[in-house]
Amino acid sequence: MKLSRAALGALVLSAALALSGCAAGASSDAAGAPAPTSTAESNATECAGVAVVIDYGTLDSPTVTDCVDASGAVAATEVLTTAGIATEGSVEWGDQIVCRVNDRPGPEETVEVEGEASFTESCAAMPPAYAYWSLWVKPAATADWEYAQEGLGTLQSTPGQSVGLRFTTGTETPTPGS
Repeated sequence: MKLSRAALGALVLSAALALSGCAAGASSDAAGAPAPTSTAESNATECAGVAVVIDYGTLDSPTVTDCVDASGAVAATEVLTTAGIATEGSVEWGDQIVCRVNDRPGPEETVEVEGEASFTESCAAMPPAYAYWSLWVKPAATADWEYAQEGLGTLQSTPGQSVGLRFTTGTETPTPGS
């Protein structure tokens, strides 16, 4: 899917506003269910809990997949924390956007995107519209990935669902693992 710069900018802004609370701490669900545990299953379709997929895209790191045991609804932040995934927001937008995942892109790492200016991510403000972390969800193991409509801070996941982060570059918006 090709997007105009204006459409891509609007998409990035919408995603940034949707990613509120992405680095919030872990908590139990409203029903007081026990904290989830990670089982490190690599195949999301076999995950009885909440599947996690972290796709570094052009950052040239292996895709991370995990299965976090959950007995009921659990905050996406808690799912990521249990899977050993750390997220970081920005100075200007706080946890409303995801600036880094597991310290990538690092503060001294040059990000290069064909046809765009190279940069290093300072996490001071909004990432450029051509290189940012996107948040995805799958409502069921056999469903297609959907762009998240809310941020990690409010996103709840239930067993059988998936949460994904993808470092997205250029004008395409590929899904995690694609």
